[in-house]
Amino acid sequence: MLRPTTKDLAREAGVSRATVDRVLNGREGVKQKTVDRVHEAIKTLGFVRNIQAANLAKSQKYRFVFALPRSGDQFLNEIIRHIDEAGTTFAEDLVWCDVHQIDENDPHSIAAFLATIDISTTSGVAIMAPESPQVRDAIFRLQERGVAALPFISDQTTTKEHWVGMNNQSAGATAANLIGRFSGGARGSIMVIAESMQSRDSMERRLGFDEELNSSFTALKALPSLETYGDTERAARIVSSTVEKNQDLVGFYVMSSEARPPLMVLKELDAPKNLIKIAHERTPFTEAELRAGDLDGIIAQNPGHLVRSAVRKLKATVDKRKVEGSQEQIRVEVILRTNL
Repeated sequence: MLRPTTKDLAREAGVSRATVDRVLNGREGVKQKTVDRVHEAIKTLGFVRNIQAANLAKSQKYRFVFALPRSGDQFLNEIIRHIDEAGTTFAEDLVWCDVHQIDENDPHSIAAFLATIDISTTSGVAIMAPESPQVRDAIFRLQERGVAALPFISDQTTTKEHWVGMNNQSAGATAANLIGRFSGGARGSIMVIAESMQSRDSMERRLGFDEELNSSFTALKALPSLETYGDTERAARIVSSTVEKNQDLVGFYVMSSEARPPLMVLKELDAPKNLIKIAHERTPFTEAELRAGDLDGIIAQNPGHLVRSAVRKLKATVDKRKVEGSQEQIRVEVILRTNL
């Protein structure tokens, strides 16, 4: 059978094709009763709009900006590499992707940047920044101006379908489960490292970590979270001090996406040789550490999937349509030396 057309819709709803076009494109000037009739006809006929054809007809182009932190090392480089690839992957959909780097520790400057974005030049923005009232409000104002706005990797809102990233509470619980199982029933403490506990992903990872550890591995005690703020010298001070003061260390958990600074510091210290080490994100460094036996496991989310999902969600928002939920679910991946 042939797919229903706008002509079929118009006939079913008893309106003109021009009216159908106005309803499909969300333009004003159509009575609500007429809009309802068109939508009823869409359900009756099973009409699915050909977005690509419609965009070609009206020369619709998409420019998406990824607002990413300035600080960050190999994981951030992987994200940027996949953003560059997206230009080729989505070329047929007339999608262009740019990167703008922000100071993630200054929510006012992030909000000021987002305030400069206009619908005439930018279709949508994916924002990777710690949650703050300033950034959250700036995202809402972007949406009010008609720009698609999407929290990216680090969530800003409680509306889970409007962001891209893995379930961080599950990720933290998985890390606790790995350390608990690898510890073999040992009793002791676990050092927990974050770049900043203002980051929602770190808070949720810590929550999941504590819940799993306290319920399933009561012989282990998680120490208070240590924050590096992306500063290598600070990481050296706080890690070395904690190792010195806690002779019963069993585990070392790096919650932040960049594990290299704290793990490099730990290598230089007289830490227990059998210390269980779990980190986040698959990078050339964490891969090498895993192969060498200096890291026990990685909790990861696929950077290519993250970028492609963000582009699809932004495009769907611009096109005023829903995306396939199962396709956009970012999995919590566990990587060991044996499945690299």
